[in-house]
Amino acid sequence: MNKIGLYILLCSNNRYYIGSTNNLERRLREHKGKRVIATKNLLPLELVFFHKCANLKQARVLEHRLKNKKSKDIINRIIKDGFIKFI
Repeated sequence: MNKIGLYILLCSNNRYYIGSTNNLERRLREHKGKRVIATKNLLPLELVFFHKCANLKQARVLEHRLKNKKSKDIINRIIKDGFIKFI
């Protein structure tokens, strides 16, 4: 079963990578296999948050909203709480 949703990775430089996918397992393999330009030099990566969505469109909307906030405090709160409340 594919996991569709928004995910947050903690990179080796202690920054976060925010993404969305229609197949979480495949996407994590791509990141860890250095096939994603944005993260290939930031290994190791740790999945720190995943929010399941009904479809990829919803996941992309959440991704863009979170990226537009540009706040590490908001991301830290989401990870700590285990859910997204501003969206």
